[in-house]
Amino acid sequence: MSKTRKDPYTLNEEDIKEPPKGWWASLKFLGPGLILSASIVGSGELIATTFLGAEAGFLALWVILVSCLVKVVLQLEFGKHAISTGEPAMVALDRLPGPRFKVSWVIWAWLVIMIVKFLQVGGIVGLVAQALGIAFPKVSVAAWAWVVAIAAALLVFRGYYAFIQVAAVLMIALFAFFTIACVVFIQSSPHAFSLADISSGLSFRLPPGAVAVAIAAFGITGIGGDEIMHYVYWCIEKGYARFTGPRREGEEWTRRAKGWIRVMYKDAILSMVVYTIITAAFYLLGAAVLHGLKIEKKEQTIETLASMYTQAVGGRAKPVFLAGAVVVLFSTTFAALAAWTRQFADTFGRLGIIDFFNARQRRRLIAVFAWIIPIIWCILYLGLKAPVAMVVLGGIGTFIMLLLVIYAAIYFRYKRLPAQLKSSKAYDLWLWLSISAIVAVGIYGLYQTLAVHICSLYQKLFG
Repeated sequence: MSKTRKDPYTLNEEDIKEPPKGWWASLKFLGPGLILSASIVGSGELIATTFLGAEAGFLALWVILVSCLVKVVLQLEFGKHAISTGEPAMVALDRLPGPRFKVSWVIWAWLVIMIVKFLQVGGIVGLVAQALGIAFPKVSVAAWAWVVAIAAALLVFRGYYAFIQVAAVLMIALFAFFTIACVVFIQSSPHAFSLADISSGLSFRLPPGAVAVAIAAFGITGIGGDEIMHYVYWCIEKGYARFTGPRREGEEWTRRAKGWIRVMYKDAILSMVVYTIITAAFYLLGAAVLHGLKIEKKEQTIETLASMYTQAVGGRAKPVFLAGAVVVLFSTTFAALAAWTRQFADTFGRLGIIDFFNARQRRRLIAVFAWIIPIIWCILYLGLKAPVAMVVLGGIGTFIMLLLVIYAAIYFRYKRLPAQLKSSKAYDLWLWLSISAIVAVGIYGLYQTLAVHICSLYQKLFG
């Protein structure tokens, strides 16, 4: 670590900074949520959201909106904990109660879930390669997959927070604008939709055949369980915990902590508005254009999604879509890799392999993971070549990870958060409504899935 670069994971009295007041003064301190938006506006929106629209029509719009709106309070709880303690995600999770096998059972559970998460991002790497293969057919998709993996590694290998934030924002801005424009243009095409169509999507109904895709979409869209964990690293690296300073008794530390928590709230809510609007736009396009089409062909996923844009805007939109698809999917790959390298380094720190709080050791291991992880993604895609299935499986894994996040958020809120930082009863109500909605969707999905299988079995046995 250079002499001029402060280590955000080390809290010192000399790094304390007074929090800004108001939105305008807070703007330059926003950013962690924008990095998450680069990750969120990717496979979830472009793949799972449009596929859910294709499967269910407008009926499942409520799933997407609920997914985006309810999870942010869990993000806020993790952010508050990071600011008040300065602890990275795996250090915090390692303190949760329950069985321990050198580290907490929660960390072992996270490692198991990451198996399907590797499949998910491997599928995204494959989709980027497909888009590049269509645009430049003289180079094979397999070769493009390696190009994507190497490009992500090069960007993250020496990427510090400021670079990651700028790159993430640039990657999502253009494609988001294009997608929202398509929603406007589609209203003058044969695929135009009405307010009645949108209203039907707010009826909290779900076709049985769309349940599996809906659960995956609920897991992927909005902020997922893994991204909530990632938010901790970006809050710390932005400086929120360092500016707050080491925890001290008294009004001065409490005032600073509350001030930086308010900044974090602004950051999280702004990013929620951004990704909710973009997610809804993707869904409406999928429901209006792709409903009823079969779109899970292994090698035609990007081609079919391109038709969503060409039918909405015209044939000239295809090159723009391909460029946008590369940007939006690569942004997920890039943002995920930047976060995973930190999270795995943090995990190795809990296992005693490195000292995560030693900046030199941490940076060296992050650089190593920046190469290892994309190679694994690429190998998985080339071995399976089923990007849609890989993304959907990852979404289900993300949903399971949300359950771990819920457990941790409850513990942080009621056992570790200083009494002077605890929120209002209205906030607690929001927290519990969010938890209830997530659990209810999971139970509903399980019930519907079992019902479909039981009915199928009954028909086979009794005709």
